[in-house]
Amino acid sequence: MMKLNRRNFTALAAAAFLSLPALGASAAEVTLKLGHLANEQNSWHKAALKFAEDVASLTEGRVEVQVFPNESLGKEIDLINGMQLGTADMTITGESLQNWAPMAALLAVPYAYSSLEQMDEVASGDIGKQIEAEIIARAQIRPIAYFARGPRNLTSNKEIMTPDDLGGLKLRVPNVPLFVNTWQTLGAAPTPMAFSEVFTSLQNGTIDAQENPLALIESANFNEVQKFVNKTEHVRSWIYLTISELSWGKLSEADQQAVLQAAQNAQAYERELFLADEERLVTALQEKGMTFVDSDKAAFAAKAKDAVLANVSDDIKPVVEQLFANQN
Repeated sequence: MMKLNRRNFTALAAAAFLSLPALGASAAEVTLKLGHLANEQNSWHKAALKFAEDVASLTEGRVEVQVFPNESLGKEIDLINGMQLGTADMTITGESLQNWAPMAALLAVPYAYSSLEQMDEVASGDIGKQIEAEIIARAQIRPIAYFARGPRNLTSNKEIMTPDDLGGLKLRVPNVPLFVNTWQTLGAAPTPMAFSEVFTSLQNGTIDAQENPLALIESANFNEVQKFVNKTEHVRSWIYLTISELSWGKLSEADQQAVLQAAQNAQAYERELFLADEERLVTALQEKGMTFVDSDKAAFAAKAKDAVLANVSDDIKPVVEQLFANQN
């Protein structure tokens, strides 16, 4: 039997101390890393933080969500690829998923939704459920909530009233085939590019223009390199909070339900932020020197709808035709 002298006692006490969990340390069994492209002021980020807080609470600390804004965990497509490989867990993504699941194009069909209410009906209804099922099956990524996005508007350094004013305008678009092809038909010269590269490319003249909702126009400080917000309102869309199927499978059934509840809480919270934000954005951007142009939306819509129907896949064309018919 070991004689318990001072030296042995000290060693045993140290070993016992090291075996205890550190004071205040996380006891999480699963850590999920959530990366996205928006900055800390954006409502998506605030909703992501709310989600992380609720996940921790509802799982009693078993699941921890770490949130990484500003593409600090990687660019959108890289994160999607990582989620499929098991090297990333979560992101906020939307129409980019059509590169895997064709129905995801329905998230952001130009001029398909005339109001937020109509978009909600589609996103939360049968069409939305079909989209989600295809994303899970084909992309191995699970949508667990959705956030509304403000209408996409075209920013530039000249006024754009009609498609005739585009005239080969070098326009950054996301890497979404439908967007690229539609803008080509409208007369622009679309250039797919990661969001993180847009500001510098506008600054150095690599591109002339970009298109995004007002929230991203503000948070990315595009007012510093663009004079006009042309109110084309060419896309109303939603975007998903998603989790990798591989990461989802690591959760117990109880924790999966907790994550879904936290996601629904985040969706409701983000909608409150979104509606309040849309009211202040126009004034904020005007105060930062941007001029709003009442573009001829009817002219853009008429030309864009033909372009959309020519470029959507046969799988979703009947749905798109029905969405367009609902506008009349």
